[in-house]
Amino acid sequence: MTYKRVYLKPGKEESLKRFHPWIFSGAIHYIEGEPEEGELVDVYTSQKEFIALGHFQVGSITVRILSFKQEEVNLDFWVRKLEAAYALRKSIGLVDHPSNNTYRVVNGEGDTLSGLIIDIYAKTAVMQAHSPGMHLNRMDIAKALSLVMGDSIENIYYKSETTLQNADAGPENGFLKGGSTDNIAQEYGLKFHVDWLKGQKTGFFIDQRENRALLEKYAKGRSVLNMFCYTGGFSFYAMRGGAQLVHSVDSSAKAVDLTNKNVELNFPGDSRHTAYAEDAFKYLDKMEDQYDLIILDPPAFAKHREALRNALQGYRKLNAKAFEKIKPGGILFTFSCSQVVTKDNFRTAVFTAAAMSGRNVRILHQLTQPADHPVSIYHPEGEYLKGLVLYVE
Repeated sequence: MTYKRVYLKPGKEESLKRFHPWIFSGAIHYIEGEPEEGELVDVYTSQKEFIALGHFQVGSITVRILSFKQEEVNLDFWVRKLEAAYALRKSIGLVDHPSNNTYRVVNGEGDTLSGLIIDIYAKTAVMQAHSPGMHLNRMDIAKALSLVMGDSIENIYYKSETTLQNADAGPENGFLKGGSTDNIAQEYGLKFHVDWLKGQKTGFFIDQRENRALLEKYAKGRSVLNMFCYTGGFSFYAMRGGAQLVHSVDSSAKAVDLTNKNVELNFPGDSRHTAYAEDAFKYLDKMEDQYDLIILDPPAFAKHREALRNALQGYRKLNAKAFEKIKPGGILFTFSCSQVVTKDNFRTAVFTAAAMSGRNVRILHQLTQPADHPVSIYHPEGEYLKGLVLYVE
């Protein structure tokens, strides 16, 4: 099978020799023919030697690499790729786990499938394309997923309306297989509703699973504030950990409603929990110093490098409020999920906030994403989740 060809400028193949999965527009010398958005292309060096194969798209990232050898991208190709991803999840004990049926089975570049995310919630796989190429291949990918995962998956829901707004095909969310409305999944023995129809990402933030489990160990007897609670993940872990009271805050009334439903699923009629639909900064401004365990897990403050400065200002301001109000001996779980904010950027923002508060602050844990969100060693940009657990005197 021959695909249209992309030729690189001299020297621009160096990153591909290091297996980086992206080719930026500035690296391209010329393109043979006019590939459509999402079409497969072969990539050649300026010496006219084949070096990679990938999906073409218009934009800063022009080619997303799928393979560094010449091969045909067909059903067998997708089966092979998904088998490798599934084998990793089996090897870390996430498949057929007795109390957990929620995990990520494909994590984009971390699984050499740039532009593709697949999350598993019980018997449903939620698939999300972040590139036109993955959108065009969705039916083959769904078929390959069924072959690889067999009976363990009954439904495949495609959810790419928000990630592919510019795709000419205008992707519509919907089931590619099955159609079950049973949306209750389980994470380490706790149940929750997954809103894959209208929720953010694929419906739940699976990437915080291990960090929620850690929080549970610190919750006993504490007064907990879960800020930007989304659907309440940290809140019900805190309750199981023996928290004295838990307040969940999110600006979205819909998120607060889902948080209440999730708490009710696990702790029916428990009076320790209250949820508020309110702006985070307003809530932090007016609250007293009643909390000794605070979680700050805001949405990405910076989606693009241009927004970095404002994002870091946001993290400083947010953490400064928490340092100002948290009780002595309190514990702060603070996160950034912005890919453009590096670990050092984030730590500096939190350090500045701590210094502004004048309090003695110590790092207990440095957190990241879990093993089912692997980072390719050739693509360090994939490490997007940064977190610190801090003890505040």
